[in-house]
Amino acid sequence: MAKQTGLHSPVPLGSYPTLATLLLLSGFASTAAFFVYESMNSRHTRKLSRELLLGMTSSLLLGFGSFFLLLWTGVYV
Repeated sequence: MAKQTGLHSPVPLGSYPTLATLLLLSGFASTAAFFVYESMNSRHTRKLSRELLLGMTSSLLLGFGSFFLLLWTGVYV
């Protein structure tokens, strides 16, 4: 008898909606924090490390949130 090998998701299908919602909301909140930081501080008081940290966090959260949103809707990428 041949062993069947298939691709299986490491994340259960039922958790896609929850992951998409949480990651996208967190990404939007992080993006809002970035814009507030940029608008409240002058050019001389901003720190590059904080800008990069907020920007990368927002990008990762929105990227993974979009990925799980696509999976949730049936667009398998």
